[in-house]
Amino acid sequence: MKWTDDSELFRLIREKLFTAAIGDVLDSMGLRRQFLPPGIQPLRPDMVVLGRAMPVLEADCFDGKGFGLMLHALDDLKPNEVYIASGGTPRYALWGELMSTRARVLGAAGAVLNGFSRDTGGILSLDFPTFSLGRYAQDQACRGKVIDFRAPLEIEAVKVEPGDIVFGDIDGVLVVPKVAEVEAISRALEKASTENLVRKAIVEGMSTVEAFDKFGVM
Repeated sequence: MKWTDDSELFRLIREKLFTAAIGDVLDSMGLRRQFLPPGIQPLRPDMVVLGRAMPVLEADCFDGKGFGLMLHALDDLKPNEVYIASGGTPRYALWGELMSTRARVLGAAGAVLNGFSRDTGGILSLDFPTFSLGRYAQDQACRGKVIDFRAPLEIEAVKVEPGDIVFGDIDGVLVVPKVAEVEAISRALEKASTENLVRKAIVEGMSTVEAFDKFGVM
């Protein structure tokens, strides 16, 4: 199945795929470190984040000046981009309601944080897809700052390049390298279609051994 632009690609992913399906395909392609740490979870179980990575690098600070390039990074978000931040220590929140408000106005797709988020009620009211290590109200203003953005990140051995696909659901957050996305998504769509046949066969009484022998997926 082909697509002509990101809007069509993201529609296909939302309608037909889930993180496990793409992750399995990436494994088979030799890309075996593409899931972010399992502690990064959605603020609400039904949230889905899907878009192009806009990586943001954080660092601890002790000068009390705070934020650094954070406001610049936030204002630089483009439609369908995901603010994906890492760095520093988990002593403060990396994301909140006002950031979500600005990101929504700019058409961003969501936020993924290797750290905490706060203002949970406000973010949920905005229905802005936010994935984090948890909820923690302590502010980063005098504790952390953004030192770079739109630069490659590494989050626990997962490399994140600007423009990579970031896809998160209730089972985790996956990074699909831009250079591999056409093959990965095409094969994942095929896999999902085959899994539907396997499900039907099992419901109709076929054993799992027979189903795997016939369809090659499980």
